[in-house]
Amino acid sequence: MSLNRRDLMGASLAVGWSVASAQAQGWPARPIRLVVPYPPGGSSDIIARAIAQPLSDALRQPVIVDNKAGANGNLGADFVAKSAPDGYTLLLCDTGALAISPSVYTKLGFDPSRDLHGMTMLAYSPHLLVVHPSVPASNLKELVALSKRSDLNFAVTAMGSAPHLAGVAVERASGAKWQYIPYKGGSQAVSDTIAGQTQILMNGMLATLPHVQGGKLKILGVSKSTRMPLIGDVPTLAEQGLTGFESGTWQGLLVPRGTPADIVNRLNTELIRIIRSPEIRAKLAGQGAEVVTTTPAQQDDFFNRERSRWAKVVAQAGIRLD
Repeated sequence: MSLNRRDLMGASLAVGWSVASAQAQGWPARPIRLVVPYPPGGSSDIIARAIAQPLSDALRQPVIVDNKAGANGNLGADFVAKSAPDGYTLLLCDTGALAISPSVYTKLGFDPSRDLHGMTMLAYSPHLLVVHPSVPASNLKELVALSKRSDLNFAVTAMGSAPHLAGVAVERASGAKWQYIPYKGGSQAVSDTIAGQTQILMNGMLATLPHVQGGKLKILGVSKSTRMPLIGDVPTLAEQGLTGFESGTWQGLLVPRGTPADIVNRLNTELIRIIRSPEIRAKLAGQGAEVVTTTPAQQDDFFNRERSRWAKVVAQAGIRLD
């Protein structure tokens, strides 16, 4: 009996699926690395450490948080994109920021849409527009006026990051003028603004609100379409003249493209259960983050929409980095 080319291709695919299924059935058999491509202390790191132990308990294997910071999150994302698609290396990051990278970087070593696959979104927190307490402005209008007569430094987690582009969008829409100072992560940008070395910051609410509540930073606005209940007295930027403006950090989990569907679905199920648990939901809500979960396909769709959205802002601002 002979097999034609179509038969051979069908047999090969069947073998491939059998191998993938066998791998998935034995998974996990060793510790799992949860890569956060930013320094400790930022929004992604906070969420990673909140879910690591519950995920470890569910999978009966250690889940190790690994901060691989650098290149605005691209160093860690590149590491995961080029890792074996076996379910042992996961990426937890701001997926909105990751969607920006292909438009900003001329020499990106990977293609997020091609090389990474969504697993689920986890949480969203809007950006807060905050200033050092010494800055003589109590709202966006006053800040814009001040920026036209004084030199103001705007701290950004990294050039080309989501907070950077949010700041550019606010600057262009309001007519403000400020100088961008890049950092290697949100925690460093926050620290220098608290110290007064920079005057303005836009950053995720999850990592920034505690410093506002502690009196170390002064809040001028929130970048959400509606007010946040936790800070209901703070007006949105849309209310302050930037009609329709909204930005924020979208934490999500991704895996290398080609990871077996059985593993992706198992992780999706466990992560949604964990992030929706009353304890973690309450903890995140208390810091201004809203739990948001999706199917893998929905996360990929979100990523592609964000990629198109921010590509327009990047092109208008003329931002290109090597």
